Amino acid sequence: MEIFEVVKDKLGCNPQRYTTLLLVCAIALPVSLMILILYQNPSFDLTEGFAKAEKSGNVPIINVDLKNDSSSPAFIPGGRLRNRHLPPGFGNGTSSKNNSWPQTSETDEKQLNKTLPGRFRKESGSRNDSFSNVTSSRNNSLPHTSWPNEKQLNSTSTPGFRKESSSRNDSFGIGNSSKYNYLLNAGRPDEKQDNGTSAPEFLKQSDSRNESSQSTRMPGDKLLDGLLAPGFDERSCLSRYRSSLFRKISPHKPSSYLLSKLRRYEDLHKRCGPRTKSYKKALKRLKSGHGSSGGCNYLVWIPINGLGNRMISLASTFLYALLTDRVLLAELGNDMSDLFCEPFPNSSWIFPKNFPHKVEFRSPDDRHARGYGNQLKQGIINESLESLPSYTLLNLDHSHYDLDRLNFHCNQNPTLLQKVAWLFLISDQYFAPSFFLTPTFNQEVQRMFPEKETVFHHLGRYLFHPSNEAWGRIIRFYQAYLANADERIGLQIRVFNTKTTKVQTVLDELFKCTQKEKLLPQVDPQNPVAAPSKNQRSKAILVTSLYNEFYENISNTYWAKPTVTGEVIGVYQPSHDETQHFGDNMHNMKAWAEMYLLSMSDVLVTSGWSTFGYVAQGLGGLKPWVLYKVEQEHTRTPSCVRDLSMEPCFHFPPTYDCRTKKKMNAGSLFPYLKYCEDLNWGVKLVSDHQEL
Repeated sequence: MEIFEVVKDKLGCNPQRYTTLLLVCAIALPVSLMILILYQNPSFDLTEGFAKAEKSGNVPIINVDLKNDSSSPAFIPGGRLRNRHLPPGFGNGTSSKNNSWPQTSETDEKQLNKTLPGRFRKESGSRNDSFSNVTSSRNNSLPHTSWPNEKQLNSTSTPGFRKESSSRNDSFGIGNSSKYNYLLNAGRPDEKQDNGTSAPEFLKQSDSRNESSQSTRMPGDKLLDGLLAPGFDERSCLSRYRSSLFRKISPHKPSSYLLSKLRRYEDLHKRCGPRTKSYKKALKRLKSGHGSSGGCNYLVWIPINGLGNRMISLASTFLYALLTDRVLLAELGNDMSDLFCEPFPNSSWIFPKNFPHKVEFRSPDDRHARGYGNQLKQGIINESLESLPSYTLLNLDHSHYDLDRLNFHCNQNPTLLQKVAWLFLISDQYFAPSFFLTPTFNQEVQRMFPEKETVFHHLGRYLFHPSNEAWGRIIRFYQAYLANADERIGLQIRVFNTKTTKVQTVLDELFKCTQKEKLLPQVDPQNPVAAPSKNQRSKAILVTSLYNEFYENISNTYWAKPTVTGEVIGVYQPSHDETQHFGDNMHNMKAWAEMYLLSMSDVLVTSGWSTFGYVAQGLGGLKPWVLYKVEQEHTRTPSCVRDLSMEPCFHFPPTYDCRTKKKMNAGSLFPYLKYCEDLNWGVKLVSDHQEL
């Protein structure tokens, strides 16, 4: 007992204290349980209680001034809202004494997705989203709610809509807060497509204010199935790795052998290109008149005629460079400046302007005198290889001078031409099919292109990347007018001679074609308004032509009457310069942008004989409907035909068989070479297994 008393004294225990403690616990425990039950009850609404109290006058009104509210939104979806993009009323996430709203918990995303219409998307922190659903206006006093996750969104997304960014203005100068922003923001790629090179408006935003934009997924199509080499400065050429975000993934894959040839060529160009030691040595030998190059041989492309002709001939010239291990240099004059990005890593393909003046090829007489065929004829180039000129010229244009073309296509002495260090090539033709006719190159090009109709599709996408200026024009127009449509239809209309061919005649043929092939819907002359439809589709028609009459007529047709199908039709034309301006850089800039926009179409109608359309169909991997050329009001029935392949047509192929020394029909020699639908003496590459 004494021991117990000693311990009690040490602990300081007092019966009165025990009684008080038990009383406090008896009162606090039921109160705590009641509060916990009320907090977990979803029907309990604190704001509702405040509202009732406010009406009764027992509780003073709590004012929330969102103009000066610097608190963060209650919930930022996916951590995508950057502080620098916060609308007025949202600050850096610190609490404010004026903010009376508690931070709400995140709603279960799976449950929320069941209640959302399919047209809703996961929102960003922009003041206005692209579908006019204001999420953070200063007049909106409600906290943010959570939105469905990406997997759920993919199952409910309407075609043509994309996940939005948090920036009010995109990097191409189109403001998202415009009253037309439902058009401007459509067509943006989702994060699964984002490849790590996207502009700010394509990137998944992070929580951090200072954290740089990053993407989370890199699709295999960023490099076009290995066609493009990695490692470029992406800001210097925005289009290089972003083009895949605006086109369907091509079903045509480049062969492994073509990829190896491209990587090998890139090493060659880096070693021998401009400003290298090898290039300077070769240039000195050229100035001194020596024929040998000292290790590097060069192929200089000289442009003539319009931009479409130039691009298809430049692609053919590059193929020749691949086949002969020559370094391609392109003379891009003032009228082609800043159209394309540099295609080869760590080097340039631009032919220097300070080239020796001894090289003469401007006049036809100089071309013929310095031409390869004439030099063979005169003995300047001979089989003994004792005498080699410092350079020679290949005339492969569509002129009547065919001596160079004959010797080039026959290629009976390939060693002679291979030994000439500097080879200048002039052409306005797509002469790539001729390599399939030449025994020297036939096996090589077949290994590179086992799918024969993909030559320009692969080489064009490898070579021709719009410069930043051209890309800005392309994307601004696409986002504003084309991206939101369910289907994009490109119409490329060429009138070669308005003096002999009426615009109305071509227009009539165009309507016959599109109606017969059911490419465009018919209008309903009986009903002024189309019947309402839950699944109303939209089509955007892109008209590219030098003349405005086509756009006006097509636009007025669908503006005056509704369509029989109830589809909504929009008609758009980027430019109409009336005449083709040779030597005009801005004219070529517009042409290049329109070719590229056409290549982004789902359906394409082109004009026969037009290289403008050839470029678009090749880049887009499209097999177009070809509108037959109207000559002196003479038309054909039907007015158009589906093309055999996406390849350009070789308008002036060789007609002489070098082996038999007889006239030949190039379009009947091989199953993969057929006569063109739009030009019966031209030939084009087709698939080995054509569907009949």
